[in-house]
Amino acid sequence: MKFSGWPEKGDLVVGEVDEIADFGVFVELAEYEDKRGLVHVSEVAPGWIKNIRDHVSTEERVVAKVLDIDEDAQQIDLSLKDVNDHQRSDKIQEWKNERKADNWMTIAFGEDVSDDKYAGVATELLAEFGTMYDGFEQAAIHGREALENVDLTESEIDAVVETARENVSVPYVNVTGYVDLECPAPDGVDAIREALQAAEGNGEVPEEVELSVSYVGSPEYRIKVQAPDYKTAERELEASAERASERIASVGGTGEYHRERRTEAD
Repeated sequence: MKFSGWPEKGDLVVGEVDEIADFGVFVELAEYEDKRGLVHVSEVAPGWIKNIRDHVSTEERVVAKVLDIDEDAQQIDLSLKDVNDHQRSDKIQEWKNERKADNWMTIAFGEDVSDDKYAGVATELLAEFGTMYDGFEQAAIHGREALENVDLTESEIDAVVETARENVSVPYVNVTGYVDLECPAPDGVDAIREALQAAEGNGEVPEEVELSVSYVGSPEYRIKVQAPDYKTAERELEASAERASERIASVGGTGEYHRERRTEAD
């Protein structure tokens, strides 16, 4: 997706060097339709520049800062020296992510998707999430729930979620905790088994969370949770241990949650 408008003063933009002159460098902007900017020789690099070609080359991808814009003159003044390595790396990654999202839009709505359709969906994702990439990522993690405040049709939401689930590599975090379960009753083994089933969720675990419970060594059981973020993972870990503890307590047993392993068995 390329924007039809103009960048704003202070923005970082991605472009490709398409012409080098003694007085500066012309850069074709990758994110904007038919927009070209000029980096004056004094903005190419810090200090005195003897040969501008020692610092840039044609077809080189660059990240520049927008210094000034004159729409009437169709002129965009850029700086390369005002962009540090961290900003450059982050902007390039952001640009690559949006190219991925652009491809996902084509997968979701077809290669012949109309400009109006594309713009309508893209605008809603940008308004809610800041970038299309983040919109698809949240749809992959949370499904339709992520798009409940986005003004899209049911079919559009389904297309975004389905495409996201099939194409987005979601970052996950893993946390581990332990619960000690004991029950002195004659049917204590069955009671512990039921408590472990409760720990696994009985359908209460959110779709984006993976939770498993395994035996460590009597009376200790390991709970592993994989979730999109630590807050969710910790919440589901504690909820799992609480379900097990409540179930075992209901038949006269005890359950105790702790984060560190206590037994020697693995």
